[in-house]
Amino acid sequence: MTNKNERIIKIENRLEQLQNQKKKLIQEQKKADRTARTRRLIERGAVLESLIDGADLLTNDQITHILKCTVGSSYGDKIIAQTKSNVSNPTVEQIEIPSEEGS
Repeated sequence: MTNKNERIIKIENRLEQLQNQKKKLIQEQKKADRTARTRRLIERGAVLESLIDGADLLTNDQITHILKCTVGSSYGDKIIAQTKSNVSNPTVEQIEIPSEEGS
């Protein structure tokens, strides 16, 4: 074999190694993303159940209905927009919540 052919084979082997490393890193990132999403869903589900009395007794459709009527309302949209605008991790005191006197 010529020197150039040997170099080509070495480069092809290295390229294959790098492609395998890339695949492995992509798989690891996907796993980390799934783990983070699962954790977030569990934590947020726990928050939801702590705020809705008897949530564990309600169906998914009932929970969806409650959320659509509250979070999906114009009032809920306003609170969400205010929260998103306070990018620096807002506290409850930073979010303007109207009193219930007008209700």
